[in-house]
Amino acid sequence: MGNETEFDIIVYGASGFTGRLVAEYLSQEYAGDSSLRWAMAGRSAEKLAQVRDEIGAPADIPLVVADTSDPASIEAMVKRTRVVLTTVGPYQLYGGVVVAACAKHGTDYVDLCGEPAWMRQMIDAHAETAKQSGARIVFSCGFDSIPFDLGVFFLQQEALRQTGKPIQRIKGRVRKMKGTFSGGTAASLKASMAAAKADPGILQLMTNHFALTPGFSGAEQPPANVPEYDESLGSWAAPFIMAAINTRNIHRSNLLLKHQYGSDFVYDEMLLTGPGDQGKAIADAVAGDRSLSSDKAPKPGEGPSKEERENGFYDVLFIGTAANGKTLMASVSGQKDPGYGSTSRMIAESAICLVRDATSTPGGIWTTAPAMGEALIKRLVAHAGLQFKLES
Repeated sequence: MGNETEFDIIVYGASGFTGRLVAEYLSQEYAGDSSLRWAMAGRSAEKLAQVRDEIGAPADIPLVVADTSDPASIEAMVKRTRVVLTTVGPYQLYGGVVVAACAKHGTDYVDLCGEPAWMRQMIDAHAETAKQSGARIVFSCGFDSIPFDLGVFFLQQEALRQTGKPIQRIKGRVRKMKGTFSGGTAASLKASMAAAKADPGILQLMTNHFALTPGFSGAEQPPANVPEYDESLGSWAAPFIMAAINTRNIHRSNLLLKHQYGSDFVYDEMLLTGPGDQGKAIADAVAGDRSLSSDKAPKPGEGPSKEERENGFYDVLFIGTAANGKTLMASVSGQKDPGYGSTSRMIAESAICLVRDATSTPGGIWTTAPAMGEALIKRLVAHAGLQFKLES
């Protein structure tokens, strides 16, 4: 799409918990940037106006009323902007109509989706239309899966620079993380489990590492669903709840990068819990934790306090052996609570990156690394409080 649209970015879901944080970030980080044209969208103009005033956004930020139960309002919204940034989930309940409209009208799209079975359905249904229209549809532009997808990409670029060959096996290990999961994350998990119960095909997709690479199945991947002791790091490691989405996105990135990581690439992801008996006990407790899918999980629209968001952080290590036998390590770390404080910045920068930097990326259904790669890494470092570091 050219520049003839009214807006660069419409934040759809701006009166919800995460959408509000995105709007607040845009209004603060880009306060002096009059060339960025953005608007807030949601079901109620009244609620949007209230949020706009509460977050201290300029009074002239336009408000757009749109509701997924009224597809015509979604079509109208999509036609007015270059990118739709949507925080309205679970996406399997509310995302399909938005993706379809964006694919049809050539409008770019970013979301926070962690629902691989739905993403595969969208790829099957809309990838060709998006290719034809020029719409760049990019899923998972939050804590799942940006730090992981771009972390692997960052380490592989370094391996290619140093040895001319990719790393065949990378381990993603969350070293530190302080933060809370959102009500939206819990709702997505519950919706996914309900969908899997209703349709065995969905369960099959959810357990397949190559669910997002239609037509390609690579090397066997480690299960990473039981605690293990990692000799090389001197620490116990527990299953990481987001591995089920991150690994799928990373294999899709590799496919879209024409197997730059190799067609036999192996990747897994775990959470480090420390050495000794204590590390093992924590790893076992993490492995047995089902609180996100229980009735005690937060409800959509609920989330951590400002103080909790400000005090959160994460630090993820990526380890691989390069073609010359040397161990290469890189880390991605972020300030603020990963699920909200950092996520709201990451998705905002992803939308801006599509508008301003990744202009030559063609239409299609993408992941962040092949769609935006180094341009997005630069943005996240400059604006969003992330660090990408080579550690060895």
